[in-house]
Amino acid sequence: MSEVNLMNQNRIPIYEALEKFLKNDPISFHVPGHKNGMLLKNEYPDLSRFLTYDVTELSGLDDLHSPDGPILEAQKLLSDYYGTRRSYFLVNGSTVGNLIMILSAFNAGDKVLVQRNCHKSIMNALVLAKVIPIFIEPRIDENMFVPEGVRKSIIKAAYNQYADVKGLVVTHPNYYGMTSYLEDIINIVHQHKGVVLVDEAHGPHFHLGEPFPKSAIDLGADMVVHSAHKMLPAMTMGSYLHINSNAISISKVEYYYSVLQSSSPSYPIMATLDIARHFIANFNEEDINYTLSQRNSFVTSLCKLEGVEVVNRNMKQDPLKLIVRYKGYSGYMLQRMLEEENIYIEMADPYQVVFILPLLKKNMVYSYSDALIKIKRVFEKYKPKSNSLKGIVVESDDKISSLSLLYEEMEDRSIEWVPFRYAENRIAAKMIIPYPPGIPTILPGEVITEEKIRLIKKYIEMHAKFQGETSRLLNGEIAVYI
Repeated sequence: MSEVNLMNQNRIPIYEALEKFLKNDPISFHVPGHKNGMLLKNEYPDLSRFLTYDVTELSGLDDLHSPDGPILEAQKLLSDYYGTRRSYFLVNGSTVGNLIMILSAFNAGDKVLVQRNCHKSIMNALVLAKVIPIFIEPRIDENMFVPEGVRKSIIKAAYNQYADVKGLVVTHPNYYGMTSYLEDIINIVHQHKGVVLVDEAHGPHFHLGEPFPKSAIDLGADMVVHSAHKMLPAMTMGSYLHINSNAISISKVEYYYSVLQSSSPSYPIMATLDIARHFIANFNEEDINYTLSQRNSFVTSLCKLEGVEVVNRNMKQDPLKLIVRYKGYSGYMLQRMLEEENIYIEMADPYQVVFILPLLKKNMVYSYSDALIKIKRVFEKYKPKSNSLKGIVVESDDKISSLSLLYEEMEDRSIEWVPFRYAENRIAAKMIIPYPPGIPTILPGEVITEEKIRLIKKYIEMHAKFQGETSRLLNGEIAVYI
């Protein structure tokens, strides 16, 4: 376990090592080719200053794949803050964290429960691990038209149906900041001697405690991935991987860690991962209160604007995920309107947009006031409309499903595109994901039913967006295995 109370969370080892290195005015006869930014100094001076931190594994700067200096200390500080068995820096994003989790926790042929509306990196990891996924489908929130978290009743039902399940892969929270009954779910899986892997990409700040939802680490998940770049001040692709129980093999994790991560890790990314840990580890109650007061003031001002609705949920939700609607306009339209005033939100769906708000230390100034001026300008130009948006009709019953083909059986199979009317009872060859609700309606390897075809047609009629080869789908064709 971590060295509780022995580590100084005010240290920033990687950043300190880089600063010490750069003070010596080093001359580069090594990679990378920009030579400490020197080659770009005249034409791109601002970029050149940043590139001085983009170095390689030099004396005193340690090696991510065999750390014994500042990188090792930085990862120990990370583990110490979160209270984990072991924690690691990821420079290839949470995508590589999800791959490492699944490949190290399960063996080929294992049955694994998987939340159906998971990130595509989890789907890819299932294929690489050659496990047998048992998909569990969350219900759809009737107000927001997006999937809620997984319910404990469906986990119990899945174990009644598949007694030899080895574990669960779940997402917590979802993109909208909504959480599920994760503690109960973890307890159920552990009672069946399984492991719980959590993609907590949007929740690295949950360890702060109230008013944020509880972290999967604190709730007892066996492995957790955090996207430090999503909610903490780390560079894009900077993430954390945590081992949180003795049920996980450290040697297997570190094997896949070395195989899947770049052999030339980015020092700027690692430095900001170190800084992000320092930032959150030294976040205190005054900072939390200040963050919330700034957030609440912004929300109050938004709600005073005619036609604006800030969607609140009864279930536990991250207060830094702000879900906003504007009467008579789709989320996509609202997004385009805001961008006319250079307000850029995280995402939009047919009904709403999502603002991701910042964690602020006391007295930090953020551009809330400027944002409100610009937002008011938008709504003066685009008045609210009386018409309301009709929701897409989706099924909301919990479901458990499996594939008709093993992943290895799909590897060399040929595919063809067939009209909807000929697709029933064929085996799907490609994933079809409508947004919303963001749950795959069809997965490769599962049988296409009349019910699923009817549902896809509904989505198309409602002008839902799809991932993948949408042109053929919108022309009424589905890819199937021959």
